[in-house]
Amino acid sequence: MTAMLTDDTYGTLSEPATLTLQRLLPGPIERVWAYLTDGELRRQWLAAGAMEERVGAPVEFVWRNDELTDPPGERPEGMAEEHRMTCEVTAVDGPHSLSVSWGSTGGVTFTLEEQGDEVLLTIVHKRIEDVTVRLNVSAGWHAHVDVLEARLRGTTPAPHWDNWVHLRADYTARFAR
Repeated sequence: MTAMLTDDTYGTLSEPATLTLQRLLPGPIERVWAYLTDGELRRQWLAAGAMEERVGAPVEFVWRNDELTDPPGERPEGMAEEHRMTCEVTAVDGPHSLSVSWGSTGGVTFTLEEQGDEVLLTIVHKRIEDVTVRLNVSAGWHAHVDVLEARLRGTTPAPHWDNWVHLRADYTARFAR
């Protein structure tokens, strides 16, 4: 069983267009930080791409979600085999917080807080105005953090795409309330 902050691992809309997702992960904090900032480690749960830990540094994220889990699950129609996005580091205070620009949205901030042997990861993704994008992003962050947690715990993650499809339906129901 996974140790969680609460029984609900789902992200919430902390503002109408801002997703906040929290997860307790096994530490130490430096290890979790490395999975955020090292392109090879980040490739194992989110997206590849070299990153300098300095404000203004460009980062090209390269998603190859079919490579995250074995098996990957069935990729939904309309989802590309590869997706690229160039972002910029907007704030960094290693190993505690990292902010990056994020396409047409208001950017993403990752915060790490030590809690005993575990680390509380908080992801805040701001200004996701488009409802469809917000649902895709919410399911995406959740599914990617599920893979991260499995990697950190040494367990086998669920097939990424199948998990994403399930979570997309869940977020559609949750955010319709």
